[in-house]
Amino acid sequence: MSDALRDRIAVVTGSDSGMGQAIAEAFAREGADVAITYLHDRKGAEETLRKVEAAGRRGIIVRFDQREPEEVERLFRETAEKLGTPYILVNDAGVDSTGKQVADMPIEAWDNEIKTNLYGPFHCCQHFIRARRAAGGKGKIINITSVHQEIPRAGAAGYVAAKGGLRNLTRALCLELAPDRINVNNLAPGMVLTPFNQEAIDDPKVREEQVQSIPWKRAAEPWEIARLAVYLASEDADYVTGQTFTIDGGLSMNLGQGA
Repeated sequence: MSDALRDRIAVVTGSDSGMGQAIAEAFAREGADVAITYLHDRKGAEETLRKVEAAGRRGIIVRFDQREPEEVERLFRETAEKLGTPYILVNDAGVDSTGKQVADMPIEAWDNEIKTNLYGPFHCCQHFIRARRAAGGKGKIINITSVHQEIPRAGAAGYVAAKGGLRNLTRALCLELAPDRINVNNLAPGMVLTPFNQEAIDDPKVREEQVQSIPWKRAAEPWEIARLAVYLASEDADYVTGQTFTIDGGLSMNLGQGA
């Protein structure tokens, strides 16, 4: 353990599994206390808490639905009461696309993807910004977007629209929050071995097929995303804001190859 985030307080949404869990653990190893959130997977959140406490740091678990503004307000209230004012926010919680094309997509599916993947981070950013301004400014926001903030995917209109929106929300916040010295950046992964890609985790043949379009011929591990998040949350990144950090094994450079 080092002390890059010594005594910082972080809110990491969706930290019951995958990238969020890895980020929460990495932050704790760097000295941060962590508010762990989940919607469905209580056992996963408890495992994250175990990892945070094993690193010698404090953690709390909060179940919340980021689509609901009052639940976001409760998350930040509980964090302040039990840990203190958060200095870092990671918006990781999200849902994948249904696979349905626009012509066949129920409005409920569109609403869920937009409200979870775009409204949710918006609500969290609002409460975080207000808390940081009340504390005198400074802080770090890391929004987990996706290579699909730039690269469209058929059957994923709601997901790609939300991720593209989050990309531009980050850019606007960069300008709005510069006077407060609050850094805002995107972390845009490609394929990562998380529950979003459970089939690839479970079946090596599926995984081998899916990585063929990735120049490095493999998916990322959650810890690789977490190490980049540590950098963006640290003082080393104080002059970095409004940027997207793509971590995809070269996937986004492969567009148009073989055409």
